[in-house]
Amino acid sequence: MFPRVLAGLLALTLLAADWPQFRGPARDGVSKEKGLLQSWPDGGPPLAWTAKGLGGGYSTVSVSGDRIYTLGNKGKESHVVALSRADGSVLWSAEVGPAGGSLGCTPTVEGGRVYALGQMGDLVCIDADGKKVWQRNLATEFGGKKGGWNYCESPLVDSDRVIVTPGGKEATMVALDKNTGKEVWRCPIPTKHTEAGYSSVVVATVGGIRHYVQLFNGGLVGVSLDGRVLWTFEKLGGNTANVPTPIVMGDHIFSSIGYGRGASLLHLTAENGRITVREVYYARELTNKHGGVIQVGDYVYGDTDDSGHPYCAEVKTGKVIWKRGDEGKGGGSASVTFADRRLYFHYDNGTVALVDPSPGGYREVGSFTAPRRGGPSWAHPVVSDGRLYVREGDLLYCYDVRAK
Repeated sequence: MFPRVLAGLLALTLLAADWPQFRGPARDGVSKEKGLLQSWPDGGPPLAWTAKGLGGGYSTVSVSGDRIYTLGNKGKESHVVALSRADGSVLWSAEVGPAGGSLGCTPTVEGGRVYALGQMGDLVCIDADGKKVWQRNLATEFGGKKGGWNYCESPLVDSDRVIVTPGGKEATMVALDKNTGKEVWRCPIPTKHTEAGYSSVVVATVGGIRHYVQLFNGGLVGVSLDGRVLWTFEKLGGNTANVPTPIVMGDHIFSSIGYGRGASLLHLTAENGRITVREVYYARELTNKHGGVIQVGDYVYGDTDDSGHPYCAEVKTGKVIWKRGDEGKGGGSASVTFADRRLYFHYDNGTVALVDPSPGGYREVGSFTAPRRGGPSWAHPVVSDGRLYVREGDLLYCYDVRAK
């Protein structure tokens, strides 16, 4: 009923094992890999290697070719860090801009270049050797309006453009030439709350109209490929912080936010070049602060606000099927990804749990705790090429999760 829409986010030559941007190739948190462990031994899967020197922050990793990329705060600066996929050794570290706030941007890798956004609005394009190709600042050059935790968006690279959200009245969303950084268009969004928020842009196609969907502090918005507002949904606006990336399900959009607000499922209809939005339901129980929500078949899975109590809900109705109780060792907010019939939850207390996504109830089939923690465990887990990547502050742990 709700087919997934890849929407051409990446070139067709992308390796299936790569994870080149936040929430993976389709920005839905779902890996297409097979042949992975369906349960873990006591203590978790084997640790392949540990990387050090990432810096502080909560950014997760992008994996492309023989390299891994992430962002980290090092002193007063934020840096893009490139690691070897083979052993985690640091290949180079490139300054992005000043540090400040909770660094959460994940680099986007496309065409041999890396695109990343620092906390203070510094958007950079870096080549394979760690040298800057171009740099723009969303705050000073576009009149951007960031939230209280500064900028945390992960840039979208779509064809020859980079799409980001400065916020503010003048250029709430902008498109830049990916090769030069030159402005292609700017889109002011007429809402009461124009702060950027902390979500990342996704692509939807409805009735042949391909467009960009973003959750910012004003709510949800759909923007055309040439920078025009196609539709808005302001019910989810005006929140303390809007973080989770929306999920595109064909002609439906699912969006969950935290701080007790809940989630909405929208149905989009296109006619005569216009898109009409209808709310299918609003479910207050389906809150999610920053760990993300995953769609698997007819269900969605995510953490209840910041509680460490993941839920399973029927996507077409919003009905909660189950919610985790006190079983397991996981505690605090939980981020999630999905690969080969299993959910991977990374809890705030450092616990990583492998979970059977059955609607019959929350059932762990393995868990472990990261050997050494580096502050709150807010980085989303990543599964790529049979490896599970778990970031803990300055450290990155790589686990072998291939079935033998």
